[in-house]
Amino acid sequence: MSNIYDIRRRGTVIFLIITAVVVAVFLWVSDSLVSDLAEQERARMQIWADATRQIVSADPFDADDHSDINFLLSIIAANRTIPVLVTDDRDSIIDQRNFNLPESADSLPPWVITPANEAYLRSKLARLKSGTNVIHISIAPGVEQHLYYEDSKLLQRLSLYPYVQLLVMLAFVAVVYYAVTSSKKAEQNKVWVGLSKETAHQLGTPISSLMAWIEMLPVYGVDQETVDEMNKDVQRLGTIASRFGKIGSPPAMVHADLNGVVRSATGYMSSRISSAVEFSVSLWSEPLTVSLSAPLLEWVMENLIKNAVDAMEGHGRLAVTTAVEGQSAVIEVADSGRGIPRKNFQTIFNPGFTTKSRGWGLGLTLAKRIVEQYHGGRIFVRSSEPGVGTVFSITLPILPAEKDSKRGL
Repeated sequence: MSNIYDIRRRGTVIFLIITAVVVAVFLWVSDSLVSDLAEQERARMQIWADATRQIVSADPFDADDHSDINFLLSIIAANRTIPVLVTDDRDSIIDQRNFNLPESADSLPPWVITPANEAYLRSKLARLKSGTNVIHISIAPGVEQHLYYEDSKLLQRLSLYPYVQLLVMLAFVAVVYYAVTSSKKAEQNKVWVGLSKETAHQLGTPISSLMAWIEMLPVYGVDQETVDEMNKDVQRLGTIASRFGKIGSPPAMVHADLNGVVRSATGYMSSRISSAVEFSVSLWSEPLTVSLSAPLLEWVMENLIKNAVDAMEGHGRLAVTTAVEGQSAVIEVADSGRGIPRKNFQTIFNPGFTTKSRGWGLGLTLAKRIVEQYHGGRIFVRSSEPGVGTVFSITLPILPAEKDSKRGL
């Protein structure tokens, strides 16, 4: 099995792995910074707790203790960023700092709390008690206070910052990947279109020459039946050249019966496949009017039939059917060939993917382009099992008038 896009696919995987490693390192560094800052804030709260313990145990009549108290109070007052609640064993609020209270309390001491602020602080206390940001202060034997604190706004923002940057980074990677992929697809399209049109151009001269020679064959005694068969094949070459010439340009779409296109394609192929292949065609009993380009859609049908014959290695059962599913006309090509592994159901439509020892792997890619871009339909592997066979399906939207007639039945 050959695939000219294996290198590109491996490159994409390597790029994604490198991106994942960079993102993981970035998150690890950011998490380390957040952890360090959280430890620093806990250390500051421990100093607050130690200062509170010493203030409570200080002798108010000792001059040395009085000077120490002023120093300790300055430590407590220095905290202007970390929200703090101090309670006793009965959860009575003794002190609070740095909360955005619903009622302004700037003119009141921290221990004086209005009813609205009391309710607000109680809800904060209930949430803080379920967390780990708490330091227990032993005031005296059997007497404790409890210091609860929230992360500072700086720490909260820094905790979210890595994820914001991660989203920005992923968005940037997605945009770059989309731009590169779109550029490659556009380049591939130019190559395919140029190759197709050049092929059509190169075929033009020998086809014209062959047509002239066919007209002269009766003069040399070649029987008319042979000449007619050769003329059919030359006309087919002309049709193929015309198909190649249409790639890259919007085809002329007409409203036509899908059954007629399928009948024409299968009729041509039936006389050119092995008699060991049991070939059957079953068409929907009523016209299936869709918007189509007959030459291009016949090309798709012929490609699917050829692939099916190759998969069966020249013997087996091949069935082509048309039907209606909801508001869509359906063509199914079912064979009893070697089948396709499920993992390749989508891959087989990629440029360069082929299971043949000789081939460019462009047939199904062009078929997908014709069906989906030009006809607004869908082509896919409906079912397949290795050793049992494969069913390809093409769905095309039925025209509104046809839809109405179906609903009236």
